[in-house]
Amino acid sequence: MLKKKDVLTTMTPILVYGRPLLVFSGMMCAVAVMLNRSPNVFLAGTLLFFAAMVFDLMDGWFSARFGPEISFAELADKIMDRVVYSIIFPLVAVGSMWRLHYLIPDHSRLELVHAVFVLMLCVTVLIRDNFAHFMRGFAIRQAREAELRELTRLRTAVAAPLGFLLYVHAFHIPVEADVGFLYAGLTRLGGLSVRNLFVIEIVFLVINFGSIAFYCRKYGTYCLDALCVEDMALRRRILAAFPNALTVMNAMMGLLAVFFAYQSKMTEAYLLLIGAAVFDKLDGAMARRLGLTEPLPGAAAKHITFGGIMDDVADAVSFCIAPAWIFYVCLSNHPAPEIRDLPVYIPALIYAFCGFVRLAYFTLDRAPVPGFFKGLPTPAAALFVTAPLIVLAQTNSPASQWTVFLGYFCMGLMVFTAFLMNLYPVRYIHIGRFMDRNPWFTWTNLVLMVVFVFTPYFGYLVFCQMILYLLSPLITWRVDPETASKEAGKNS
Repeated sequence: MLKKKDVLTTMTPILVYGRPLLVFSGMMCAVAVMLNRSPNVFLAGTLLFFAAMVFDLMDGWFSARFGPEISFAELADKIMDRVVYSIIFPLVAVGSMWRLHYLIPDHSRLELVHAVFVLMLCVTVLIRDNFAHFMRGFAIRQAREAELRELTRLRTAVAAPLGFLLYVHAFHIPVEADVGFLYAGLTRLGGLSVRNLFVIEIVFLVINFGSIAFYCRKYGTYCLDALCVEDMALRRRILAAFPNALTVMNAMMGLLAVFFAYQSKMTEAYLLLIGAAVFDKLDGAMARRLGLTEPLPGAAAKHITFGGIMDDVADAVSFCIAPAWIFYVCLSNHPAPEIRDLPVYIPALIYAFCGFVRLAYFTLDRAPVPGFFKGLPTPAAALFVTAPLIVLAQTNSPASQWTVFLGYFCMGLMVFTAFLMNLYPVRYIHIGRFMDRNPWFTWTNLVLMVVFVFTPYFGYLVFCQMILYLLSPLITWRVDPETASKEAGKNS
């Protein structure tokens, strides 16, 4: 008679090695669905994928608790993950294209963009898995294998449910007859709007890029030591790719914000602009951490660098062009004719132009004040002018006086903010460094945003936050620039 512990220990290899079989069987069901469009086959494949997802989420816990002495347990789990994800994500990419062609031939442009985005997500997942395998293998060959507890649990926890969700969405067969509450639940899940799927997929995409950055940080030194030896110039060129990649993500977030604005999703667009601001902070922080902002020994200091130009271009896209574009889209497509007929292109052009001037001044300024900005920084300006657009997009009465007032207010705010960006004698606090020094402030605002993001009051909250930042010069004007320079030198 087997003991309970023996049974649980036996379950560990089943959970680890059973996933590929379940996923492969689910793939065969998906192929059958594409051939005969059978709801029963779709249901069987969904159950197989659900079982694989549960196995994926439970195997690590089982292995740690009941089978810690099993040899190669972690390695086997990583190999199974690669096999499973190498099946799931290409399968859902094919399924998304099949769905467009056969199930909804009169698809919208948004659905086509989503199918292409799923393909890009699939490529990113496969690149991340192969990159992680290469980096770990390189460290092992150098006999410098670090601790194997990578920060990938979040990715695994999101990847399995997302793969299941995309499978249901891609291969769901609509049925008019009553097929039971289980299939009805899958119908609601498969009918999830493309816009909501976009939000989940973008979060997963960011997690994958974060995982790649983690592997670079963990194993990158080993690779650079072997590749560059003593060539510091080559080392810097390789390292520069990482902050430049974050800069590109900054621009991508700005473009995605415009995309969501076209879908009347102003809250999501605002969150993406916040993401662009975060990437804007991270690329500079990473460049400083990697020592890329300091010239090589014996080399002349360059005030304008390629990375700086890329950063300015990304900032121009996310914080100058994107807010002006979102403003134009929001007001020119508004149902109220009093707002729609306004010359909204004029404030948009003024804001974008003044933003370009602000970025040029920031790049050429040879006497910056450490810890402060001269004039309103473009990320803060972008978040300031788009916050009331959330309120405007949520108004229930398009013809009310409040709605018309909001339209005029947003127009005036664009011009007023454009002026503030170029009011250089006014010093604004460097909010990124302030949040680093005051974690309580960061967490308080994060909790407030999470609480209000699903309510009609989110726009009011973020607008009030930006008003508080706008009032920061009332405090910063008392700070001596020389004292700020000394404190910045001590902190660095």
